Amino acid sequence: MKNKQLAESIIEHIGGKDNIVSLVHCATRLRFVLKDESKADPEIIKKQTGVITVVQSGGQFQVVIGNNVADVFNVIMDITNLNEKSVTEATGPKKGIVSQLIDLVSSIFIPVLVVLVAGGIFKGIIALLQVCKIVHEQTPTFNFLSGIADAPFYYLPIILGFSAVKKFGGNPYVGMAIGGALIHPDIADMLGKQAIELQTEFFNIPIKLIQYKSSVFPVILAAWFYSLLERNFNKIMHDSFKKFISPLLGIMITVPLTFALIGPVVAFLSNTVASGIIYVYELNSVIAGMILAGLWQVMVVFGIHWGLVPFAINNTIVYQQDFMLPILFPAVFAQVGAVLAVMLRSKDPQVKALASSSALSGVFGVTEPAIYGINLPLKRPFVIGCVSAMVGGGIIGYFKSVIFSFSFTSIFAFLQMIPKDGLDDKFFAAVIGSIVSFVIALIVTYLFGIPKEEKVDDTLQTQSDTHAAKVNNIITISSPMTGKLIDLKEVNDATFASGLMGKGVAIVPTVGEAVAPEDGEIVSLFRTKHAIGFQTDSGAEMLIHIGIDTVKLDGQHFEAHVEAGQKVKKGERLVSFDIEAIKHAGFEVTTPIIITNSDDYLDVECIFKQDDVQQGDALLALSANKE
Repeated sequence: MKNKQLAESIIEHIGGKDNIVSLVHCATRLRFVLKDESKADPEIIKKQTGVITVVQSGGQFQVVIGNNVADVFNVIMDITNLNEKSVTEATGPKKGIVSQLIDLVSSIFIPVLVVLVAGGIFKGIIALLQVCKIVHEQTPTFNFLSGIADAPFYYLPIILGFSAVKKFGGNPYVGMAIGGALIHPDIADMLGKQAIELQTEFFNIPIKLIQYKSSVFPVILAAWFYSLLERNFNKIMHDSFKKFISPLLGIMITVPLTFALIGPVVAFLSNTVASGIIYVYELNSVIAGMILAGLWQVMVVFGIHWGLVPFAINNTIVYQQDFMLPILFPAVFAQVGAVLAVMLRSKDPQVKALASSSALSGVFGVTEPAIYGINLPLKRPFVIGCVSAMVGGGIIGYFKSVIFSFSFTSIFAFLQMIPKDGLDDKFFAAVIGSIVSFVIALIVTYLFGIPKEEKVDDTLQTQSDTHAAKVNNIITISSPMTGKLIDLKEVNDATFASGLMGKGVAIVPTVGEAVAPEDGEIVSLFRTKHAIGFQTDSGAEMLIHIGIDTVKLDGQHFEAHVEAGQKVKKGERLVSFDIEAIKHAGFEVTTPIIITNSDDYLDVECIFKQDDVQQGDALLALSANKE
């Protein structure tokens, strides 16, 4: 239910489902491409419970969710039926070449990474088993394990063929067929196991056959070319046969052309770029390591780090190792050290809770909660983390550490840096460089990152226009009534007093009206008008129950000013009632104000400390929403 509410709110505030061109997600973010970004309201989306922040970069409208991003993504896909909508049918504003490139790379590679990371970690575990002499090469056990771990990489052209054609708006299963043709045994056996390339022919057309297993870029360009053919064939063919004739003609043209021209040219260009990156790195690996490590989290903030992902994958495939990924270890662990320092310095339990959970996520490679929740709002911890990462990046660059399979940068990825012949200086350099960056960021942030400890909470606090501010996952709810505040346990109704319906407070009103405590929506309005179900824009679900047993009045002495489903602003009148008439009829006017989804929060606390409360006074604090 929480995910559905969040998904519906996001869809509403990005301009509706018709404003969505495409949607993918990575480890923590929903990445929208919108027709018109001016229709989206990032400030309202940022205030939603479950949203860490919003980033508009690289031609994408990125909603940072955190670890449960996949769940929210699935709900949005179900609501919008985006799976059934061809991306090519939607039109959006023209974007710059860099924005288009970032969107293209992220859309193709993000769905693929999960299986590549799993295979990479498995490869690391196998290497550890070899070092420990538990598994030996050229044994059936090793062959089985190696086959399982290597499958995502060997058949990468098939996986990328599906993802790429889907992105370009064609039939993704044809993309799989194109990728399968590139690595089919009848063709691969022509090369043999050792040959890099072979001069052959196809209908007397000379072809330079190269190795396509585990390749990255050739199948992507082939997928684009096929999708272009499919769209044009579909335009000129009759509906009765175009569904199978278009793929037939597309494959018959695309696959030979890929072997003859697209594959060799793209492979040459990609290897040239990869060689250029390695050349720059070799000029001064220390400086290169410092620059990449220091800028990595800045790139993450803007969502442009995906531009390096294909080259890291390509390196691990072409050269069986990559130097870029190890340099990113200090960048991740330095931010973890900085957020841990904030946790140690702060005396506020909510700040500690957020910082500790963010540190744990960072250890497993997800730094967005630490960056957006703590380090970036405080500014200094983020900068200190970036500078500290440069030290570790320089150490790793000096020893030229490498990783042997693609992975996210997390504590598990160290396994993928273990050589088959045992631990070496490059492995230990990566470990030491990461630890050094972590320790420097921890100490410097603790001593200098937060000059005045008492200002931590003030700095992190963000005020919303609706005053339903979310401060380190704390939501403040205002009073809907004027009257005398009493403890919920004092209410003369066991259901409310026991807390069975949720946590909250009660007010004995002195003014006969209830107003909207925050911006939100009327979820329900009882026919008798004595009870209102209300949901704030921040996700809190409330029940305002005017009086005890007043349902028996059947609506007498009550007047509703809103209706179910209506959007309201804070302070807008919901219901008015005659206090004296209700009392004269023999009923109490004591009004329980209940947070009915209290289980979604670690705590619901009354923060108003006086007896007499006014409409609009800060009344309840809903803290540290559960994931």
